Amino acid sequence: MTTTWPQLLFRTANTVAQYYGCLLYYTLGGGFSSKPYGVESCPYFRPVESDSEAQRQFKKYARIHCYSLAAVFYLWDKPHYRKGSYREDLADNLRNVAIPGTGIPLNWVVVNKLVAILFLVLVVPKVCFIAAFHYWYKDNLTLEEFGDEFAVRLLAPDDWFSYWRLNCRLAALHSYLHNNPAGYEMENKWTFLEEGDKRGVPVSPFLSTSGIVVKHRNEEGGMGIFFYKNATSGGDWIIQERIENSEWVSSLLPEKAPLSTFRVITQSRASIDWTEGKEAKLDEIDALSCVFRAGRAGAATDHDSILFDIDPKTGVLLKGTTNAHWYRLGLHEALPGMCPWRSTHHATHHPDGDILVEGNQVPDFKNILTLVETSHMKLCPDVPLVGWDVVLSADKTLPVCLLEVNLSCNFFRGSFDKGLYLDFMDDSFRALHRKMINRECADDDKKTN
Repeated sequence: MTTTWPQLLFRTANTVAQYYGCLLYYTLGGGFSSKPYGVESCPYFRPVESDSEAQRQFKKYARIHCYSLAAVFYLWDKPHYRKGSYREDLADNLRNVAIPGTGIPLNWVVVNKLVAILFLVLVVPKVCFIAAFHYWYKDNLTLEEFGDEFAVRLLAPDDWFSYWRLNCRLAALHSYLHNNPAGYEMENKWTFLEEGDKRGVPVSPFLSTSGIVVKHRNEEGGMGIFFYKNATSGGDWIIQERIENSEWVSSLLPEKAPLSTFRVITQSRASIDWTEGKEAKLDEIDALSCVFRAGRAGAATDHDSILFDIDPKTGVLLKGTTNAHWYRLGLHEALPGMCPWRSTHHATHHPDGDILVEGNQVPDFKNILTLVETSHMKLCPDVPLVGWDVVLSADKTLPVCLLEVNLSCNFFRGSFDKGLYLDFMDDSFRALHRKMINRECADDDKKTN
C-alpha cells in the first residue's frame, strides 16, 4: 500500500511525539528519579514480540539516545574529567562544528541551559525534517522512505556526529559517577606516553633530554631563538623525533602527505561496574572499528584526510569518505551549492595522485587489534570507550606504535557491529543510572541528617 501525504504527516507527528515523550520522561519523569532506567520502566520504544531484530535495535537505540540527551542537563554544571564543567567541555568541542549547510558553530547552543532545551525541543525536529526532505527529494525516495529517514534522523541518528556526542555523554557520565577513575588521566598526552612506557605498551618514542633550543638559521641579536623544557623534566613540551609512515602506508599516499594513522575504537565491559582495584580481563575488551586516515598532500597532520573504512574482521580497506562538511563555518556556507549536506563512502582512490586504496589489506591486522585491546586492558580498563591512534612506522625497531588516545572518541565514519555497541551502551547507562540513584539518595540522606 502506497503511503499518502496525510499518512506521512501523521507518522511524522507521531515520531515527534515519541521523541518529546521519551525526552521528557528521562528529563523530568521516571528517568532521573528512583525508577529503573530500562525498558521495564520507560513507556516509550518498548519492543513487542512481532518486532524484527532491526526494529528491536532501533527501539533500543532510540531509548539510549533520548536518555543520553536528558543526561546533558543532569551533567550540565557538574565537573568534567578535562574541564571545570560538562557545559565548558561542550562549548570547547562544538566551537568549530556546524550542522552542514548552516555555517553556524554549534557552541551557541550551549550558552545556557534554556537555549540548549529550546534547541532540542524546537530546532532539532525541524533540522531532522529538512534533512529527511532533502534526502527524499534528491534521491527520489517514496513517502514511506521519507518517514523512515525522518525517524532515523530524530530518534536513532546514524551520522558520525551523533555517535561522537553519544560516546562523549557516556564518558562524561561515567567519569563523574565513578569519581574520575585513573584511566581518564590517559587523555593527557604526557601521562599516556609515560604510563604506556612503564607498562610495556609500544607508545611513540620520546626524548629524555631536559630540553631543546631551536634557532632560526639567519636571525641575529637574540631573536629567532626558542627554548622548550621537556615534559620529562617537568616542562609543558613532549619532545620527539619525527615519525615517518611505513613503506606500505606511504604507497597509499601522495608525496608530502603527513603521518597518517589508523583510528581504532575499543570498548571495555570491565568499566560497566568498575570498582577500584578491579582486575580487568582481555576478553572484556572488544575492538569495534578501524579507519585509515589518509592524509592529504601538503597537510601538516591527518586531521585533513580521506577516511577509508576498514573491515574490522578482515582488515581489508573499503571505500573512503570525509566529515569535513561538518567543519565548514561562516554564513556563506548556507548559500545554495556551497556546503554539501551529506557525504557517502564513494572514494576508491586517494584524490591527490589517483592512488588506489580500496581493496588493500592492512598488514598484520589481527595483531594490531590485539595490541589496542591489550593496551586498553593495561592502561585504562576503567574507561568505557577509547579511540587509539595507531601508527605503522618506517622504524624497523618499532614498526607499530600508539600515538595517543581519545576518551571522548568518534568512529570517523567507520563501520562497526551496532548490536555489540548498543548492548554495551545500554548496559553501561543502566549501571550508571543505578549508581546515580544511589548517589542522589545518599545526598538526600546527608541533607536530612
